[in-house]
Amino acid sequence: MSINQLGVIGLGTMGANLARNAARNGAKVAVFNRTTEVMHDFVKEYGKEGMFVPCKTYEELVRSLDTPRAILLMVKAGSAVDAVLEDLLPHLSEGDIIIDGGNSHYPDTERRYAVLKERGIRFLGMGVSGGEEGALMGPSMMPGGDKSAWDDMKDLLEKMAADDGLGGKCVSYIGEGGSGHFVKMVHNGIEYGVMQLIAESYDIMKNLGGYSNKDLAETFAHWNEGDDLNSFLVEITAKIFTKADDQGGGELIDKIKDAAGQKGTGKWTTEAAMDLGVAIPTINAAVDARILSGDLKKREARSEDQFPVELDEHRPDIKPHRLRTQVRSALECSIICTHNQGFQLIEWGSDEYGWNINLAEVARIWRGGCIIRSKLLGKFQRACDPGTQAPEKEILDRFSGERQTDWRHVVRVASVNGIPIPAIGISLSYYDTIRRERLPQNLIQAQRDLFGAHTFERTDKAGTFHADWE
Repeated sequence: MSINQLGVIGLGTMGANLARNAARNGAKVAVFNRTTEVMHDFVKEYGKEGMFVPCKTYEELVRSLDTPRAILLMVKAGSAVDAVLEDLLPHLSEGDIIIDGGNSHYPDTERRYAVLKERGIRFLGMGVSGGEEGALMGPSMMPGGDKSAWDDMKDLLEKMAADDGLGGKCVSYIGEGGSGHFVKMVHNGIEYGVMQLIAESYDIMKNLGGYSNKDLAETFAHWNEGDDLNSFLVEITAKIFTKADDQGGGELIDKIKDAAGQKGTGKWTTEAAMDLGVAIPTINAAVDARILSGDLKKREARSEDQFPVELDEHRPDIKPHRLRTQVRSALECSIICTHNQGFQLIEWGSDEYGWNINLAEVARIWRGGCIIRSKLLGKFQRACDPGTQAPEKEILDRFSGERQTDWRHVVRVASVNGIPIPAIGISLSYYDTIRRERLPQNLIQAQRDLFGAHTFERTDKAGTFHADWE
């Protein structure tokens, strides 16, 4: 069955634009908002775009839809979702579909999926990425949960989704339970990492290379033209440096406080990686950097007398044009590391929870619509496809030759000049760690065995051993 109608609860920016998107694609859309005035204003402004049915109550909304009904929740993640479900459920019938399109935590989605399944209600936890414009013009959508619900909603969701550039659409069934929201959570973790890497690249070029905002705009615009860094985030970065401050002179970027906010998905990604035992150091560094940036009062109170900076008088000279090329290499290599960490986390999560997630499909549906869309994802799509010959070579080749030496030079130059680059620096350490045949953790295991008899394994024979260190 193909369902071509949709109820939408929650007409904030994302909810309103998804409702308009569905209506523009031929669906009948029943709309409800807790504040009725918001619903009336929505219908008044956008009513000519499609078939909208204004609803003042959940009962009205349910009555306006044919069975099986499909209702999209676009409310704040957490207790608000549970509250809406509790009020909505008495009006639903067996076989109806509820889609949670917010940024819900995947364990909550797992719980709701199980509870609603017992009630005969089909549930999809669907990650949606693309921001305000994407929600209207075509987002990337990551639905997980009841497979039959996906089958019924597939046609409409594909019409609403962004194009993937390959003749397909940026939506695909992820797996059961909370898999869709898990994948969206990791998407946001990668987003944190890439944004921090871009910010560090900007910091180096501005404060060591002496680049003006005009220079930076031209640099990022040029980088966005290449296959290595072509992406939505690099594209918008170039635009940001051209924005004039309409409340004063100069560019707006220089008047924005250097304290980055977060809504929790980065923290959830870090927590999930810790629980699953997956190393995602670049993403963790990005989360930490936002936390540290928010400590404005303490940073402003710390003088150089309290925190002296000793710079090497023999530090290398900065050649701005050469530095730009080196930063480009460091940024590309670090972004690849960030994506690798994210895909590994999805793989481990899929194995742990039995979701059977297709990593190549995840890369494909991220190629359009979403915030981290980039040409790099095409390489990851091919690398994750088990049918591809030498799947990792296309990515591993990017770490060879001058790009890697440039990366190492950027880390050194930033360090000796007192410029913090937690994400670029840890990305290089991550790369050096995963390529090493032998790491110094043999010493840690020896220490654990000495003070706690935790045992160790040997390189020359099988088994578990304990030494009499005394």
